[in-house]
Amino acid sequence: MRYISTRGRAKASGFEEVLLAGLAEDGGLYVPEHGPEPFDAEGMRRLQGRDYAEVAAEILSRFAGDAIDPDRLAEITRESYAGFTHRAVAPLVQIGTDEWLLELFHGPTLAFKDFALQVLGRLYQHVLEKRNTRVTIVGATSGDTGSAAIEAIRGRSRASIFILHPAGKVSEVQRLQMTTVHAPNVHNIAIDGTFDDCQALVKAMFNDAAFRKEMHLSGVNSINWVRIALQVVYYFTAALALGAPDRKVSFCVPSGNFGNVFAGLVALRMGLPISRLVVASNENDILTRVLCTGEHRLAEVCPTISPSMDIQISSNFERLLFYMHEGDAKQVSALMHDLADKGVFRIDPQAMDSIRPPFVAGRCDDAQTLSTIASVFAETGLVIDPHSAVGVAVARQRMKEDDEAGTPMISLATAHPAKFPDAVERAIGIRPALPAHLADLHRRPEHYTSLPNDLPSLMHHIRAHADAAQG
Repeated sequence: MRYISTRGRAKASGFEEVLLAGLAEDGGLYVPEHGPEPFDAEGMRRLQGRDYAEVAAEILSRFAGDAIDPDRLAEITRESYAGFTHRAVAPLVQIGTDEWLLELFHGPTLAFKDFALQVLGRLYQHVLEKRNTRVTIVGATSGDTGSAAIEAIRGRSRASIFILHPAGKVSEVQRLQMTTVHAPNVHNIAIDGTFDDCQALVKAMFNDAAFRKEMHLSGVNSINWVRIALQVVYYFTAALALGAPDRKVSFCVPSGNFGNVFAGLVALRMGLPISRLVVASNENDILTRVLCTGEHRLAEVCPTISPSMDIQISSNFERLLFYMHEGDAKQVSALMHDLADKGVFRIDPQAMDSIRPPFVAGRCDDAQTLSTIASVFAETGLVIDPHSAVGVAVARQRMKEDDEAGTPMISLATAHPAKFPDAVERAIGIRPALPAHLADLHRRPEHYTSLPNDLPSLMHHIRAHADAAQG
């Protein structure tokens, strides 16, 4: 399996190189050059009823090719999901007629990011030991990626990790899950800015060829293709549980950086019978606007009660642009240049038509989010977090509008409600408790560094502390 950049100026790379690099050297994102080979109906039936870790190994092997021994890959996925607190790993819960929740918060940090990052941490260690080298991992987080990445990397001998979060713009629980981890290879940085500012700093470091080489940079954000590949797995397990390949299903995904819903498109291209991929936005609805109008225009970030979606630049949308334009890297580069230069780009109507279906989109404001938390609790007794509520609200909008009776709609429940207790309490008057392993979280001491939104200051800090960790 070989991977190419969405911008067409980086050399094709293998699975291990893509895992360690994250972002391509030309600033683009890696995608498979060909494939992977789709499953036929019989191949999907063979996955039905199998353990989640087994399905993960089977799917990931199609992206890894011969880079990792199949037995070792199976061992890695088995170890990665052994600590999840639900036996099904990603259980489905019915909340209405043809309406389901896919619970993706039973991992160690209570968010869907654990599904990819628990495996990614072990893959890093495996590859780095084989190569007898180490990396400096940098990432930006709007809340959940940071804690999941830190949990996966902490204490590992071959990597230091630096996670940037926007100061004051993540929930208290999200911040504490990052800043209370004390390990010599873990470094938390609070940036005076937005998530988009954090993400821009990370990309700027990757685009500085000398710094990238000097520090052996690697990325854990969803710019890393291996994260996308691992998120494909729960689309398969959910759809297979509800009748695929003999029945179509739809998914609604609360979306910020577009990686989670893009994984659904990859699942579709691998043969999974998906009818709709519904992109659910909060009031920061740039994804809904571009999918409905074809115009991608940046706006100010509006703080909401679903902060992990308070984003205006969705990195993984570039991968969709690449597919929409049939692999025309020059066209993708031109659009991304317009975004950087003018804050806007416009997609040709023919390219937009190529993704309709499966893509549709909708938005949900804070008032609707709170009312959805309340209605789901009243109807089912389930407590959901505000991001999951955005998904449920938009899914219900689409179910009213689409003539698809009998097609299951699966909303991705992306985080545990205890990560956002203030919003949940506003909605239903109940403050959700953290699971036992995090019960003392608010009493743990914090360690992090506050820095301005300034690239030289950040690079100086990483140089100093990465060297100390390696020395």
